[in-house]
Amino acid sequence: MPNWIIQSPHREAVTEVVNFVDSARRVLFPLLANSALPKDLSHFEATYLDGEGHFLEARVQGRLVAAIGYLPYDHRFGQLDYHGKRVVEIVRLFVLPEFRRHGLAAALFAALREHAIEAGIECLYLHTHPFLPGAIRFWERQGFVVTDVEDDPVWRTTHMEHWMVA
Repeated sequence: MPNWIIQSPHREAVTEVVNFVDSARRVLFPLLANSALPKDLSHFEATYLDGEGHFLEARVQGRLVAAIGYLPYDHRFGQLDYHGKRVVEIVRLFVLPEFRRHGLAAALFAALREHAIEAGIECLYLHTHPFLPGAIRFWERQGFVVTDVEDDPVWRTTHMEHWMVA
């Protein structure tokens, strides 16, 4: 496997990164294929480069092959109570198929987690879905635990958290 470089995106690469992530999400989530660009992507610089979010990309020989980010948790799931805690939501983990199963996703997450520790984050939250092959097992290997599974026949949204240890 070629060596990858993990870094924050440069401003001149924002359009490339947004297109990469949007394309990947439309492939993984066909039900979203005709949806509008999510706010974090349509306002990428304000969200991830200038705001409270953080984003990382991975490149191999200059080619964008993977991405991951986090956003401040927005309390949109009523069953989760993170009020009064510094919580971020892990978002947008996408790795091109030919670069999967080589440790790249784990390396991206480790780098993002380090940034969260330095930023004083107390808990990492994410949600995923059982129809994404290996996603729940991957996140459990990264230290996440399942806290809730929604009773929805389509999405079966699986909520997970990872409390940071100082």
